[in-house]
Amino acid sequence: MIIALAGQKGGSGKTTVAIAVSAELYARKKKTLLVDADPQGSVRTWGAVAAEAGKETPTIVAMGANLWQPGQLPALAGGYEHTIVDCPPRHGDIQRAAMMVADLVVVPCGPSAMDAWAVAESVDIINEARKVKPSLLAVVLITKKVARTTIGKQAREALQEAGLPLLSTELGFRVPYQEAPAAGLGIAQYAPKDPAAGEVRALVDELMAFANPKKKRSAHG
Repeated sequence: MIIALAGQKGGSGKTTVAIAVSAELYARKKKTLLVDADPQGSVRTWGAVAAEAGKETPTIVAMGANLWQPGQLPALAGGYEHTIVDCPPRHGDIQRAAMMVADLVVVPCGPSAMDAWAVAESVDIINEARKVKPSLLAVVLITKKVARTTIGKQAREALQEAGLPLLSTELGFRVPYQEAPAAGLGIAQYAPKDPAAGEVRALVDELMAFANPKKKRSAHG
């Protein structure tokens, strides 16, 4: 399965989620490809940090707006069980290219209603892609949620009108999400007993349900 982390808004956690999911899949002994499609190159930096620390990572490659073309990602991804693509914000051409090859698009969204409102622009790009690829699945993932606040509830209510289902899993605003990449590790490998690790495991379980149609999906609209 090819999963694209996309969204027009910056700072929503796309790269963090891409690293966390790919690292968890790799830890589960899945042959995993992590594609850095963001010119900022944060995924490649994480890979370099991991290599310097002697840590193993999924295979990491850099690609751009031509990743959808024959001989590019469609050919490369065939050698892997799962491929995760980290897309940059505000680069519609790269996001569209990723959606042309993806099976599932995950749109990370911050915990506020204003973050949720920004998802509408991402939905427009997804709907454009679906004109060419009607089978494209897309979901929203709430990130950076602060516990014991009503902000997450407000975001969920606003997202109900966005037209995309929401994943049941939510990622909290937790320190390991910032510290793990700097250590060249995945979240669950860096802090296995932290609630963040449980969130990442639950997220991967939920995403893998899309790869197995017989398994009940927990995303809901």
